[in-house]
Amino acid sequence: MDTNISPFGKVAILLIRFYQKYVSPLLGQHCRFYPSCSQYTLEAIQEWGFFKGSYLGLKRILRCHPLNPGGYDPIPKKQIINNKKPNIKG
Repeated sequence: MDTNISPFGKVAILLIRFYQKYVSPLLGQHCRFYPSCSQYTLEAIQEWGFFKGSYLGLKRILRCHPLNPGGYDPIPKKQIINNKKPNIKG
């Protein structure tokens, strides 16, 4: 687990892992996406932090309905931006 995760993020991750281990097996596998919505939300929180990760997870859960075909849907990755100024001589 990333050490830069906020306390809110750590609690959310613990709740998601509890759900994955104890609740999800009782409900069965019905997610139409890969990775599952809970795994997607967990990874989004790890990548983006609690607030944006939770937002991305909620958007994903709202897309999980019978009219959506589902399929492979990875979390968006942060892009590394090079902030160096161009070397212009003139």
